[in-house]
Amino acid sequence: MKFTELDIPEPVLKGIAAAGFTQCTPVQEATLPRSLNGEDIAAQAQTGTGKTAAFLITLLSRMIRYPLNGTEKPGAAKTPRSPQALVIAPTRELVVQIKAEAELLGQYTGLGIQAVFGGIDYEKQRQLLRQGPDILVGTPGRLIDYLKQRVYSLKATRFIVIDEADRMFDMGFIKDLRYLLRKLPPFDQRQSMLFSATLSHRVMELCYEHMNLTDRVSLSPERVTVDAVVQELYHVGKVEKFGLLLGLVQREKPERTLIFVNTKVTAAKLVARLAANGFPASDITGDRPQKVRLNILRRFKEGTIPFLVATDVASRGLHIDGVTHVINYDLPQDPEDYVHRIGRTARAGATGKAISLACEEYVYSLADIEDYIHQKIPVQHADEELVVKNYKAGQERKRRSGPAQRAEKRGRRSGAGKSGGGQGVPPDGGKKKEPSRRGRPRRKTPGTGGTQTSR
Repeated sequence: MKFTELDIPEPVLKGIAAAGFTQCTPVQEATLPRSLNGEDIAAQAQTGTGKTAAFLITLLSRMIRYPLNGTEKPGAAKTPRSPQALVIAPTRELVVQIKAEAELLGQYTGLGIQAVFGGIDYEKQRQLLRQGPDILVGTPGRLIDYLKQRVYSLKATRFIVIDEADRMFDMGFIKDLRYLLRKLPPFDQRQSMLFSATLSHRVMELCYEHMNLTDRVSLSPERVTVDAVVQELYHVGKVEKFGLLLGLVQREKPERTLIFVNTKVTAAKLVARLAANGFPASDITGDRPQKVRLNILRRFKEGTIPFLVATDVASRGLHIDGVTHVINYDLPQDPEDYVHRIGRTARAGATGKAISLACEEYVYSLADIEDYIHQKIPVQHADEELVVKNYKAGQERKRRSGPAQRAEKRGRRSGAGKSGGGQGVPPDGGKKKEPSRRGRPRRKTPGTGGTQTSR
């Protein structure tokens, strides 16, 4: 189906053409006829199939087709303005991506788009939000923060989109999500759309509670991994793990590679080792400042950084064109994360390769992963020649200390913990010393005639 066959206004069609889209993906073909008609949608589809464009085209089209009448009650200017549409996403990176795609598709509509998320520009985001955007995209925490301050309102919001709903549960956002949904108009006075790579029973319960006769759309539910992804598995010991990674990189010669690990410590070590052996790399983890993370993602998308090492903060929802290889340096502990990780390659009809290294620390999750994807991952044998023996160890970058560590250091420098020193950490590191026994009175132990130390 071509986009021109659908009831999409001309300004939105121009944005679709500018984005280079001509034909609908399967999820767009299945959802757009219904969502453009105003129906509530709960859609499950493989990652990288165009879910974001599906709900953005719906929002932009219906706002133009059915504009606000512009009438306001007396004194309305003194109250917070409601965005026409609210889009909730679990991660900062996904919010940034949705905003960028919304600006691309909506560049000829004249509709205002604003993103709010933690980590940067708190006051700037606040001031922009006061101007009243038509589409507001944000993470649950920052949305609730500004809502409680009455920077904006949801009383007149006409559209709600929940993206990556299953991840909301995984990240503990479900209470925040329910709070925001309760602040919206009743479900029969708004259009609701929920998009996710997986629709579990708990996600569908959310639909039944807060959506209006939701149409469930599932595409290829029997195969949760992308067919275009070539999967390989290597069993390897932790000692030879990095050597095998180097050998695979030298053999595959990937153009753009995402390497997934389970901890930020492993990420930092891996980046240092890759760089020391002639493979420029960087990492995005939860402790890196938001501006740094966004800059790294931009450089990776541009091709300046060929290797990006990431924890699962990057495995959900991010659309990065041209990722040829995904390498699970650590097997994920959650089977669903495996699907989302390898979904970063072979997007929008392209092909890709996913290589997993199963060491003794994480191999125990392999059975659960294969049960979840309903297939065995093809096992490959690592020849001696494939494992690089003589490689440089690399120097790990110095990690920045967090707020708590910086406060502790300031307290030590100011003499906190000494007599009259205030709230800092005492010189002994906070450990409680056992009182001296010297000079304690002695008393008899009842019934024994002996004595014991008085406590």
